[in-house]
Amino acid sequence: MSEEPLRVTEDLVIPGDELVWRFETTGGPGGQHANRSRTRAELSFDLRASNAVGEQMKQHMLARLGSRARTGVITVAVDESRSQWRNRQMARRRLGDLLRDAMTEPKPRKPTR
Repeated sequence: MSEEPLRVTEDLVIPGDELVWRFETTGGPGGQHANRSRTRAELSFDLRASNAVGEQMKQHMLARLGSRARTGVITVAVDESRSQWRNRQMARRRLGDLLRDAMTEPKPRKPTR
């Protein structure tokens, strides 16, 4: 099954084949279900290798993301729910929000007295 594209903005849509998923078991209490089910969702996106983002925007986004994307790969991990599907949805939403924030230009600072 192919991953559906991630719509960040009207102009930026990340193809599903550029998104990489990894699933793990969650730590902590929860009994047998938590110890055996791979519900923790980790979504990665390689911004440097992406064909969906223009070169100038890539440089801007990498500068805005700073240490979050040192190698050019942005990773979001979610293990808040016992449902893998719900964690996948939250990870997609968080990655979209993170990329949207990285695209925006910071407002110019107005000096105060």
